[in-house]
Amino acid sequence: MNMAAVIWRKLPRRICNQRAYLKTTGCTEVTKAERKGQDVNTKQSERYGRTILCLRKEASVLLDYEVNSKPSAYSSTKRRPKQNVSNETDDYSDTFPLLLENVPSNLGIKQVRNTYTVTCSRQLSSVRNTLLNLAYNKSDEEQNSAARWPATTKQKLDSYVVEIYDTKEDPRGFQKLGDAYRALCFNRSEQRDPLSAEEGQKILRNVSFLKSSLTPENISDYFHQLSWLPAEQHEAVKADSRFAMLCRYSISSQGTFTLSQLLQLFEAIVRLQVSSPQAFLKFYEAEFCRRVWDMEFSQLLFVADLWRCLGRSVPQYMEIVLSYVALRWKGLTVPQLVQLLYVIGENRWAPPEVMQKLEMLLSSHLEQMNVEEVGAACLGFFKSKNGFSERLMKRIGDKVTARMEDISNYSLVNVMKMFRYTHVDHLPFLKRLGEVAPEKIPNIGTQGVMHIVLACASLHYRDKRLLDTVASKVPSKVHYCRSKDVAKYLWSFSTLNFEPENAEEFFCSLTEQLHCKMHEFQRFPEHLLTALLALAFMGRFPYDLIDAALSPQFVKLATEGSPFELKKDLFTLDGTVAIECPDYQGHRLPLNLQQEVTEMLWNFARQDICVKPEVVEAAMLLQIMLGGPQFVKNHMILPHTRSADLEVHFDPTGNPLPLNMEVSDEKVQKLEFKLSGVAVTNQLISQLTKCRAGRPILKSEPEPNNVAGGKGVETVNNMLRTEVGMEDRDHTGLNLKVFRNGVPRTNDPLNSLTNSNIPVKKAAIQPDAPSEIQKLAIQVSNRNHYCYNSRILLGLHTMKRRQLVQAGYVVVELPHWEWFPLLRQTRSEKLSYLHQKLYSSLN
Repeated sequence: MNMAAVIWRKLPRRICNQRAYLKTTGCTEVTKAERKGQDVNTKQSERYGRTILCLRKEASVLLDYEVNSKPSAYSSTKRRPKQNVSNETDDYSDTFPLLLENVPSNLGIKQVRNTYTVTCSRQLSSVRNTLLNLAYNKSDEEQNSAARWPATTKQKLDSYVVEIYDTKEDPRGFQKLGDAYRALCFNRSEQRDPLSAEEGQKILRNVSFLKSSLTPENISDYFHQLSWLPAEQHEAVKADSRFAMLCRYSISSQGTFTLSQLLQLFEAIVRLQVSSPQAFLKFYEAEFCRRVWDMEFSQLLFVADLWRCLGRSVPQYMEIVLSYVALRWKGLTVPQLVQLLYVIGENRWAPPEVMQKLEMLLSSHLEQMNVEEVGAACLGFFKSKNGFSERLMKRIGDKVTARMEDISNYSLVNVMKMFRYTHVDHLPFLKRLGEVAPEKIPNIGTQGVMHIVLACASLHYRDKRLLDTVASKVPSKVHYCRSKDVAKYLWSFSTLNFEPENAEEFFCSLTEQLHCKMHEFQRFPEHLLTALLALAFMGRFPYDLIDAALSPQFVKLATEGSPFELKKDLFTLDGTVAIECPDYQGHRLPLNLQQEVTEMLWNFARQDICVKPEVVEAAMLLQIMLGGPQFVKNHMILPHTRSADLEVHFDPTGNPLPLNMEVSDEKVQKLEFKLSGVAVTNQLISQLTKCRAGRPILKSEPEPNNVAGGKGVETVNNMLRTEVGMEDRDHTGLNLKVFRNGVPRTNDPLNSLTNSNIPVKKAAIQPDAPSEIQKLAIQVSNRNHYCYNSRILLGLHTMKRRQLVQAGYVVVELPHWEWFPLLRQTRSEKLSYLHQKLYSSLN
């Protein structure tokens, strides 16, 4: 192939709006591509043509043509040396990834404008609204042209199409499902013969001529006709003083419009996108508020949809409409219900009592709805911060599970959002999702996939197939990620304590993207902290990012400039660095802030965590077993991990050491009194005398419970002392024996049986050196510490145990699958279990 030298002269603004100036020694593919782009431009809108032109320019550049820049063509710029390429430029990565191959990695957005690369202008942000048409409505010429593109270029284009997300249009996909929605919503894609420019000018001349003689019918009809001018002429019309005159007369005639005229006029306003002046739209909002009770419900929904398409919030109008709904909700049809929920979601609010009624109506109509309508309903409830009942969520899960192959990706993501919000687990749904993930995930945009894995993480559901599929796609699409997406991806995988097969590539690509998004963290500091905590769960510590997050400037921003409570996140990050990063030399959290958060967390733990029944029971039994409350401390060993543990110390010989000096003598005496209250039964005496299980005590023998006087006490005393003296001390050095049923025998029964309030003295010899103390951190876990239906710890608790070990503790877990069933058993069985757990963990 002959290499043609091409000189590309970049214009400072709106490059794609005009022909590029080329000087070449021969006819190149670049110029051919331009001509084809102009041919297409004559068939479709100018904006669409610009998109085609830019795409083809990019495609031709990728056909291995060498493009040489000439500094003399850029008198206002300075030549920059060629540098390595990366995807760090945020605006470009959000707009069109093909262009990033030529953008130097260390240049800011402003600098990119003047780099010597063949790229389209920043006008490509408009591609977001046109590439769907490019991908799905290609003419034969375009398809033939695309077929000649290199495979890598087509793959990149397909990848970009997947990533397109229109916040206004995508949630409206359900409206295209049937004719029932036509009367309820504005159809932006409606086609009809456009009005010519000459006819438009004629209408404006009529406005200027008639002025105050304009009738309501004239005004409505003129608006309607002008709205069908070609889109590229809309701005010129709106800037015309005669159009402003028409708007002014429409306001003065508002009260005289019939309802149909008013609706036609306002639809035209939306089609023309007349979004200012604000006072103009205020008049229309007031007029529609006045007419609510004279309108049919379908008309109310249509007007609400028009306001949404105009991008304007109308809280007063919506409040009146929802009052209407509260009275007449039972008569809503399925399309009306779904459209109403869409409108409520876009307005982000509705009274709870109205949403409860709509939930009941949704439940009764669920079988008649298709999965796309179900997805729209889920999104409406989610955006308005209203949840479903568990029963309804289960039914939705059943419905979607059966149609998982048919549901659109967008609706599937909406259902996942609702599962996350309601925190309802539906195992068949999640399993089916894991089965279809390899097929669906590649065709879902980066933000949608993020919501899927975030929902799984919120439900603690760990599916290897799904997570490996996601992890394999993320590195190649990481440049599409916002700071929020990066943070949530890291949080999801780290919360589930999951390292994918490409763990190094996955975590490194996301960490690198954090560096690229540093400017976003000035607005969203919570995303940086979320990401860094997630990396810490997995034992990864990017020191430069941690130093930035703990810097005084960022700490001030996070604690004063964010709507979220971020002090605890800062504290957790700082405490983690203190334990796991001894060589870290960067910023640390101020001491006063550490103390403030510690107190905040302890107040919460004291009222919530430390008083949980399973924790209280374990603490009480440990106190009984070890000899008093001074030997057990229920507190936050590592406050930054936000959970409490039971701490116990032993000397080298296995004797417990007092560590809870805060307990009063009164509490100690109360516990000692409890220790003297062990009930003496036939079974206990049978065990003490080594009788065989099940052998009854003879009736001639005195009942142990009725032992009275010195003789009875002495008999039992002798039995106990004989037992204790006959057997050797165990490896712990304590007289702790195990009965045949596994119950530990201690000296406390001796006190109980003799009705003595004086406990047997416990050894409490302080070791010579602190290092000889064996510190135990006893954790009473519950199922929320683990992944769903598994024994895999979540990321936070894995990190906590790792840090406890580094801090010199032996971690002793009372797992929920062992401890919770024991709570229903006898005290003897629980004591036996605790004894075995503690002493088997000692060195």
